[in-house]
Amino acid sequence: MTSAATKRPRIAQIAPISREALWSAALLRRFSPSRGLAVSPFQRFNHSTLQLRAGFTLLELLIVVGIIGLLLVLIAPAFTYIKGGTDVTSAAYTIKGVLDTARTYAKANNTYTWVGFIEENTANPASPNSSPPPIGRVIMSIVASKDGTTVYDPNSLATIDPTKLIQVGKLTKIDNLHLWTHTDTPSGTGSTFDTRPNVASTYCFGDSTPTNSATPFQYPVGNPDPSSQYTFRKALQFSPRGEALVNNNSNSPQTAVEIAIEQTHGAATPASLPANLVAIQINGFAGDVSIYRR
Repeated sequence: MTSAATKRPRIAQIAPISREALWSAALLRRFSPSRGLAVSPFQRFNHSTLQLRAGFTLLELLIVVGIIGLLLVLIAPAFTYIKGGTDVTSAAYTIKGVLDTARTYAKANNTYTWVGFIEENTANPASPNSSPPPIGRVIMSIVASKDGTTVYDPNSLATIDPTKLIQVGKLTKIDNLHLWTHTDTPSGTGSTFDTRPNVASTYCFGDSTPTNSATPFQYPVGNPDPSSQYTFRKALQFSPRGEALVNNNSNSPQTAVEIAIEQTHGAATPASLPANLVAIQINGFAGDVSIYRR
């Protein structure tokens, strides 16, 4: 007959786990590469999975740098052209805004207004300046008659009395821009530069036209007569009805008056027909402003 001691099941003896093994198991459980799966305390380290990934070789880095440099060389000219196109387009809309402001003021206040154009050398940082060549910075000014009259004698043309004028807004200065008297003759009407309505050079504001006005005005204006900084000898007059007249001459308002501009790089003289040409035309009667771009 067996004793009670012999009937008891044998309990397997488990060797005690050291503190180092427990820490190793905890670290494996936290930093296991498989999410959500615990690592057995007795799983061995896989040394191949714990190795750091190798970086780029010197040859690979040189190839990547070479490709980036080639792309920059190819893309840079395109960015330069896009920036230039944006600048000349922005200048055209700035001029359009000045014309609209002058015409609106004339009609709203039942008076006469004038938009003056002048150009100076952008290579000279001082402004105003008379340094040659006068290329690269276009300046515009709007003045209005105080009493609603033309304030000049049509039978005895002379510089407009600055005490009879008021300034409308501030001077507008645009760098890297040149007034250009066009030498081409558009073939018809259309929405592009080459097919825009034809305008005689007499009514095209450019570097050589129109000729100096017999009724220029100065900046600044006011009473008492301030010292002159600019004298605008190219001016577009708007009547209280919104009609446009070039340089206060004896000619009647025209179907279209044109301001032709081209982009420059500093004071360098542009080519005879550069790529960035813009013509801003204003109807002498209706006052509609259109922009034609090459």
